[in-house]
Amino acid sequence: MTEDELMLQQLFAEEKLTDKQKKIIVASIETFSEKGYAASSTSEIAKKAGVAEGTIFRHYKTKKELLVSIVAPLMTKFIAPLVVKDFNKVLEQDYETVEEFLRATIENRRDLLIRMLPVVKIMLQEIPFQPELREQFLDLVVKNIFNRVEKVIVEYQEKGLLIDMPPASIARLTITNILGFLISRYILFPQLEWDDELEIEQTIQFIMHGVGKKE
Repeated sequence: MTEDELMLQQLFAEEKLTDKQKKIIVASIETFSEKGYAASSTSEIAKKAGVAEGTIFRHYKTKKELLVSIVAPLMTKFIAPLVVKDFNKVLEQDYETVEEFLRATIENRRDLLIRMLPVVKIMLQEIPFQPELREQFLDLVVKNIFNRVEKVIVEYQEKGLLIDMPPASIARLTITNILGFLISRYILFPQLEWDDELEIEQTIQFIMHGVGKKE
């Protein structure tokens, strides 16, 4: 079984997809990932899938319905459980220093991002513009992880290892910096020459100390 066939089986196990639907879904994921939703056309997807454009509209009324029919099950059945379960491997361990926790977090998220790059690209491109997908992402992913990260931050604050700032603010700033590095590295500027270990260390130091010169 190919990776595409395994993905379709996992995501649409309860639905009876025709061979043409399977081809449309795979072609849509590839096209949306490469070009973005707005710049993709159903004629292009049809050509890549090897079907007539009318075949797409027999199954999906609009291009947006096609997008949602793909991303919604991806998020519900695959992304959310994998993201939360995968990150629990980090959260359930006891790291002596904040730096060790941050390093494990970055490496964990990096490995996951590499495995799911095409799907992540679609989500990043479309979640800001598709309210139903944004709400689903917040409910399934952000709330589950954010609360866990806040608890870890409180524990480090109680040990005197982090400043007295609202845990939600520390979590938001930390996550923003980590995602900024990962998105730049693997989505925005993958063609640049990256020293991954150096970039990870600099990201950690920036989170811990900022750029202000200490007196």
